[in-house]
Amino acid sequence: MTKTKNILLGHGSGGKLSHDLISELFVKYFQNEILSQQTDSALLSLSLKDIAFTTDAYVVDPLFFPGGNIGKLSVCGTINDLSVSGAVPKYISASFIIEEGFSIEELESIVKAMAEEAVKSGVLIVTGDTKVVNKGKCDKIFITTSGIGEIDEKYKSISSGTRIKTGDQIIINGSIGDHGIAILAARESLNFETPVLSDCASLNGIIRNILESGVNVKFMRDATRGGLATVLCEVSEKTNTGIELIETSIHVKEAVKGVCELFGFDPLYLANEGKFVIIVAAEDAEKTISILKNDFLGKESTIIGEIVTNHKGIVAMKTEIGGSRIVDMPAGEMLPRIC
Repeated sequence: MTKTKNILLGHGSGGKLSHDLISELFVKYFQNEILSQQTDSALLSLSLKDIAFTTDAYVVDPLFFPGGNIGKLSVCGTINDLSVSGAVPKYISASFIIEEGFSIEELESIVKAMAEEAVKSGVLIVTGDTKVVNKGKCDKIFITTSGIGEIDEKYKSISSGTRIKTGDQIIINGSIGDHGIAILAARESLNFETPVLSDCASLNGIIRNILESGVNVKFMRDATRGGLATVLCEVSEKTNTGIELIETSIHVKEAVKGVCELFGFDPLYLANEGKFVIIVAAEDAEKTISILKNDFLGKESTIIGEIVTNHKGIVAMKTEIGGSRIVDMPAGEMLPRIC
């Protein structure tokens, strides 16, 4: 590996080049006792009998963007999917499909970002796979991750929202649309007076603080593809409840607003990678906000709406000018390949 600057087909052959790539790059950065065994299956220990399991693929374009890269994104996304289910993330697997000719220097930057995020979040990357395809058969690099977390029985209803009822309050931990606009800016070489950074971050710490505080959490979901609107439309439809949002309580950065106006986007539908929707009992709403604001990732947390008895299965929003509008599911993808 050290004799070439780019990925060769031989790096996926299973021979010496593959061995060198694994040992000199992946094992070097992901190093832990489980991975170092380099067995076909990672042997894991879990203290609880119930687990949460998730998998996701990452094809973001461009690979590097303000606030992160595909590697950081893949780890954060997996951790967040487990965390919003009420689970404690423990282990991650990572599979790489790499195009022949891809820069090893860039690959190292991606792997390093993954390792740093995993260490910071307290999870282990314990197994994986690497495939190399001919030039033109893949767009640089794709990453697939799977994650396992432990989940306590009392949190198993959180992902389904079956305990949601009228009066419950809807909260988000900050501004929306940052990731989507950061990707667009990098893709289209847009320059802002104040740069828009992706909000890509692991949320397991801030979520664990809420759960361990005793807050009566009814539902959680990270607002990724499809944005805030899609999450709430799915909740309303699945639980047959009405949702009423307050537009003035939903924070959107000025730069994000400006780009949305220019391109005709609605920030409600833009992807986020460090924001999650949490629905809690009304009596716990202020306590939840207080906990969130004590964390850097929740400084701009707000109550953005509530569960209501009327218009079941519909999300309505009180607009800034005093009117009301229906918030529907998006018909298509405004920004493809944002994660």
